[in-house]
Amino acid sequence: MKNRLVFLLILGLSSCKGDQSDLHFFDPGISVELAEFRSQQIKDIHYQLEFSIPEQKTDPIASKLNLDLELVNIAHPLILDFNETPEKILAIQVNGKAIPVRHENEHLIIDSEYLIKGKNQVEISFIAGDLSLNRNDDFLYTLLVPDRASTLFPCFDQPDLKASYSLTLIAPKDWTVLAGAPILTKVAQGEYVKHEFQKSDRMSTYLFSFVAGKFHEATSTMGMPMHLLYREDNEEKVSTSLPELFRLHQQSVEFLESYTGYPFPFQKLDFATIPIFQYGGMEHVGAIQYREGALFLGPEATDSELLSRAKLIGHETAHMWFGDLVTMKWFNDVWMKEVFANFMAGKIANPAFPQINHDLLFLTSLYPGAYAEDRTKGTNPIRQNLSNLKNAGSLYGGIIYNKAPIMMRQLETLMGEEAFQKGIQAYIKNFANGNAEWNDLVQLLDQQTPEDLMAWSEVWVNQSSRPIFTQDLTLAKDGKIETLRLIQKAEDGSDKVWPQFFEVTLVYADTTRIIPVSIKGRSEEILEAKELEKPLAIWYNTDGLGYGVFPIDESNLDQIPQIENEVSRASAYLNLFENTLNGGVKPTKNLEVIQAGLKRENNEIILQLISGQANTLFWTFLSEEVRKEEAEKMEALVWDRLNQGLKPNVKKSLYNLYSGIAFSETGQAKLYGIWNKEINISNLNLSSDNLTGLAMNLALFGHPKSEEILDQERSRITNSDRLARFDFLRPALSGKEEDRDALFLSFKDSQNREKESWVLAACGYIHHPLRQKESVKHLSLALDLMEEIQRTGDIFFPKGWASNTIGQYNSPEAEQLVQDFLKSKPDFNPVLKNKILQATDNLSRAQKILV
Repeated sequence: MKNRLVFLLILGLSSCKGDQSDLHFFDPGISVELAEFRSQQIKDIHYQLEFSIPEQKTDPIASKLNLDLELVNIAHPLILDFNETPEKILAIQVNGKAIPVRHENEHLIIDSEYLIKGKNQVEISFIAGDLSLNRNDDFLYTLLVPDRASTLFPCFDQPDLKASYSLTLIAPKDWTVLAGAPILTKVAQGEYVKHEFQKSDRMSTYLFSFVAGKFHEATSTMGMPMHLLYREDNEEKVSTSLPELFRLHQQSVEFLESYTGYPFPFQKLDFATIPIFQYGGMEHVGAIQYREGALFLGPEATDSELLSRAKLIGHETAHMWFGDLVTMKWFNDVWMKEVFANFMAGKIANPAFPQINHDLLFLTSLYPGAYAEDRTKGTNPIRQNLSNLKNAGSLYGGIIYNKAPIMMRQLETLMGEEAFQKGIQAYIKNFANGNAEWNDLVQLLDQQTPEDLMAWSEVWVNQSSRPIFTQDLTLAKDGKIETLRLIQKAEDGSDKVWPQFFEVTLVYADTTRIIPVSIKGRSEEILEAKELEKPLAIWYNTDGLGYGVFPIDESNLDQIPQIENEVSRASAYLNLFENTLNGGVKPTKNLEVIQAGLKRENNEIILQLISGQANTLFWTFLSEEVRKEEAEKMEALVWDRLNQGLKPNVKKSLYNLYSGIAFSETGQAKLYGIWNKEINISNLNLSSDNLTGLAMNLALFGHPKSEEILDQERSRITNSDRLARFDFLRPALSGKEEDRDALFLSFKDSQNREKESWVLAACGYIHHPLRQKESVKHLSLALDLMEEIQRTGDIFFPKGWASNTIGQYNSPEAEQLVQDFLKSKPDFNPVLKNKILQATDNLSRAQKILV
């Protein structure tokens, strides 16, 4: 393959440009063919970068690049990636000689005549691209995953061409800066300061980053030295959170060094918190970025919120080993770094929260998200094909972040924890500072187990969908079990079979019988059940380890809230919900079971699960008439529980449900009483952010005093970042249709979509079920913008956009719009089509099960 690529490229480049089309080297983006060739052509890359950041965010950023690299051969051009207009390249010198700018299809091409075999130096003066700079009035930050480095500066934007960086930032004198290497020098230059950083560790382009702006700073010298930039100005949150943030990072480093057998791999571990950050976090080498609200928590934070923060920090710290030290060769294996980060985060954080049932949390936090995509017509395998890096952002989603850890737990169970850890340690050691793919890891794990992991991973990793299980129960003449057989069939109609482990529980009047099951084929007889008395009920997957939709007996549904074991109870709720979406149980019956659970459930984690299910059923699978009937029952039930003597964590979960469904006049009156502090519910601890969200919900619900409420709430907000968000969202909350229309139509301009989390929140209000009669007219535009949103937005934005617009609807009109749109575009990007199918799966199902 290697020699063939060289031969083909030389042959193609010796002829006219038109003959190169089959090779895809000059396609927009980075084709897999170009990436494979460059990985053989180039080595020893060192980027020396300088960015001069002006005080005004609209002013251009003058930049310089000195690129040192070694070329293995010079029989062909050197192709850099620069996804910007040619005018932004001001001058180029190669090995001391000025050359003309040749910029084609997002590539900067340096012809062979200017190159020498061995060491070369390329000097480029340019204007930095703005797309991934996230510029704000008083701060900016880069976010370059997966292929956005080339929108900022000319580079080789592929993960297996790792390089070192020497960065210089010239920024306003009252700005603070952070990057992936330690500061070397600071030199005042009038109203600016020149910051020079040391040479960085080797990293892929998507991991290069810097932050600059008006930030507060904090430093820790306890254990590993760490430095933090933040903008939070709530003194209570800051004093409560800062020590814990440093402690959690230190704890994560110590665990990972022990588990992997490899010391912390980089020069430093610093981080910045950013109010509008698009994700929970991003694992930039030496300079992790987090969404500020996820890290700075007040004293009212629940155990679940504290654990989520600990897991987020564990996740991003784990990436220093899994993703940053050992990086995937190509982004079709991007899931590998995410699955290990998620998996390690649980191992790191869980022991510090002994009061939480972590098997329960694993089930409730991962399975719903995995099923939400895997049950759809737009599902995809964990490991996907990727022909061009420009489509890499579309690979991210619930399959990578949720199904992959489920798969990994099954793999660890299959191998055993000790053998699994040994394989991981060998993986880190063998591929440190390099790149690896999934099969490289499988080969190392295979050495630790007699199981055929290649065959096992074929269905779990390389195939999509999930199994639907049915049971075959036959009884002998004496009433005892003669045969209990479990049969699996792929939901997508294929012949796939998922080998896996889980438990089955047989329930009797005065006892239970738990039977472990290892199913390897299409059907499995549960031999331990043979000759047992017929049980009152059979519950499947009671340990929450299995993956799929399991049999359910509608006559036993009322027993679910009374199941004693927490994991078994949550698994039953989860399975009931999946059977409902598949048409086996009516939504109203599912809600009836959930309501019975809400009356008695005291586990915060299970309450969050069934509250989320209730919210989906309530707004998506009930007609307006039935919804009004159910609202009366649900509001009264949840309000009654809110006023019982429950723990704060439980109260908070119940409040979150109530504040999202109490849209009746009675419900609004009670919510208004909470907001203006006329109603005090004991043990319900609400933060200022909670009260802002409540004010917004009251406006959404159409409270008569909406404008007065919003005005007063605005006067309470003192943080400038939160105030800017509030003002951005306010038109989406307006009672005037024209205000909401104007805001949504403004999103046609990509500049108005820059703060993506704000845009998604606004879409959530504009297209809420209570607003859909007025907003359905915007759905064609929402669909038409999908391709541009993928091109200009970050990795989660296309799916989020679809989910928060058309994904909230349940009407036949909306369903027809989706079908007409997809039929009218037979050549539509298939990965983007899958995002639409994922986001509108509930809309499609609502046409069959709406009551």
